[in-house]
Amino acid sequence: MRQSPGNVRPGTSRKAFRAVPLAELPAVWQPELSYIVPIRDDSDIACVEALIEKGLTNLSWITCSNIEHGDVIFPRPDRNVVDISYRESDLHHTLFLTNRCNSNCLMCSQPPTKHDDGWLVDEALDIVRHIRRSPSSIGITGGEPLLLGSRLRQVLDHIEEVHPTTRIDLLTNGRLLSDATVASTVLDGLSAQVAWLIPLYGHAHMLHDFVVQAPGAYEQTLEGILRLQERGFPIQLRVVLIEPVLDWLEDLCDFVGKNLPFVREVALMACEPVGFALANDDICRLDLNDWQVQLSRSSRNLSRYGVRHLFMNTPLCALPPELRSLAQRSISDWKQVYSDECTGCAARESCSGLFAWHERAWAPTKITRIEELA
Repeated sequence: MRQSPGNVRPGTSRKAFRAVPLAELPAVWQPELSYIVPIRDDSDIACVEALIEKGLTNLSWITCSNIEHGDVIFPRPDRNVVDISYRESDLHHTLFLTNRCNSNCLMCSQPPTKHDDGWLVDEALDIVRHIRRSPSSIGITGGEPLLLGSRLRQVLDHIEEVHPTTRIDLLTNGRLLSDATVASTVLDGLSAQVAWLIPLYGHAHMLHDFVVQAPGAYEQTLEGILRLQERGFPIQLRVVLIEPVLDWLEDLCDFVGKNLPFVREVALMACEPVGFALANDDICRLDLNDWQVQLSRSSRNLSRYGVRHLFMNTPLCALPPELRSLAQRSISDWKQVYSDECTGCAARESCSGLFAWHERAWAPTKITRIEELA
């Protein structure tokens, strides 16, 4: 999530606002939403104050040059900053629902906590109804969203109600779908367009359970995947490329092809260098160029079974030339950057680049400029 400095109207509380230029306010105003006007000068403030005096209590103003029309923001008046929770112009949109989790993955980029954070669901519901234009897709993440049970279902139904054309990508470890009660609560009668993004880190229980640090997780995950398949939901398997996973990646891809050929796709993902990955850098910090043989063989295994697959978070220079067409620009807009070495690279426009904090940690390979496209 982006943060930006900004001063808001005195008395403004922390709640969702949709940013709108003053000139366009009359055309878009709805009584059930809250609006915030980026002001340019004192005359703008006077106009907004006049509207508030006339009864438009769902209105405020902000001095901030980094606010765009359609942004959904949450002011933090005590700190003179705003959280920009949704930006219309971004390629990727995400709702963060909880920081609680029932796994403890070695490379988790968002280390879990145990405190009650139900307010995040309330904020997510407010964000959804303040979005001006329905995005083509929106992600849901955590923590583990399935821990929310009926509240997760509330979010899914709300997205479908307000933005019926929007596809939902739900990132979950899938474990709780092995519980018939949870599966029924979340899935029964669900008509929203939901794709399920589920990690799988090995072809045997000791591998997956070690990576997620949760005994029994492997069997629960597979049972959850099969429940989703029975109901016809699209599934993306996610495989984070850390050392214990790469050691057995060919076997995992062979297992998927033989036993889970119904998945929509497999996403092979470079590790994000933040969170628990920093504490476990002995197995998370690596150069993907050292693993090109394993990546190529694993790709061939999936192709042999007709399983679609792609690479995420991987700079193109980290992949063998024959795999670069499978890479996607997948890093969220607010945390994606390029290094100085990327200047002049022929593949830059189609490359995912790097996580913004790679300089404080590591990049997934030694960045090298691609001189010409194949």
